[in-house]
Amino acid sequence: MARVDQDVEYGRLLRDVMATALAGEARGRPADYIPALAAADPSAFGMALATVDGAVFGVGEWEVPFSIQSVSKLFSLALALAEGGDGLWGGVGREPSGNPFNSLVQLESEQGIPRNPFINAGALVVTDRLLELTGDAAGAVRDFLRAESGNPAVGTDDAVAASEARHGHRNAALAHFMASFGNLRNPVGSVLAHYYAHCAIAASCRDLALAGLFLARHGVRADGSRLLSRSEAKRINAVMLTCGTYDAAGDFAYRVGLPGKSGVGGGVLAVLPGRGSVCVWGPGLDAAGNSVLGVAALDALTTATGWSVF
Repeated sequence: MARVDQDVEYGRLLRDVMATALAGEARGRPADYIPALAAADPSAFGMALATVDGAVFGVGEWEVPFSIQSVSKLFSLALALAEGGDGLWGGVGREPSGNPFNSLVQLESEQGIPRNPFINAGALVVTDRLLELTGDAAGAVRDFLRAESGNPAVGTDDAVAASEARHGHRNAALAHFMASFGNLRNPVGSVLAHYYAHCAIAASCRDLALAGLFLARHGVRADGSRLLSRSEAKRINAVMLTCGTYDAAGDFAYRVGLPGKSGVGGGVLAVLPGRGSVCVWGPGLDAAGNSVLGVAALDALTTATGWSVF
């Protein structure tokens, strides 16, 4: 396919997908437990598709930065595995939790080992290990996103990070509880600070779609260097599919059929192995904390194209 034809085809596809998503009446509600996110417009929408050769296409507010929140957990996990290897899995599992992303319920019965790296407790353990390995967990995530997206403006929104810290009592409880079992190696305050800083990174759909391509390329970065082995990339995609959208991962797999990681800022990053990655943003959330418009758009995309891992 000639590049001009590809541009037209992908542009038309994304416009059709956006129209389908916006045609629905449901919008959801922005995350109000983080006051800095509560004022977002639930009707806002952006979508970007990046191909494995680095081309990127977008519709709507696809170049508007938003708070990536738990989408950052994908990148902290990849970097921790790249730096430290499979020893990470001694402190965090790979199973769906079946509980809300900030639940404390399972930690006591499971001796402070979180079910997976994408719930808050698991992401705190990953942040702790990345902090130990690099000395700057939040900076490592930020620098990776800047390099892969080609956007040096990607960085932490300090106001959002401060808002999360002021209202992060449950995250602090999770961290202290895991520390009591010896599952954190750094001071709780430092782990929390780096966790909030990487969750509060602001990036656009364009930035995140490009940054997610390393998983579509089976572990290879934009500069051609290898971050992860093909097997490690496969395993991260697998955990994204089963755990990446909180306790609605089964429904997401049923509707969308792709590995995906959502965040309560309204972003969802999904991977099409061997083909590309796609990021959608809509701040209105469902009860599980996933973007209503984002999931609807990804559902429409895979329905229209057949792009699915199944």
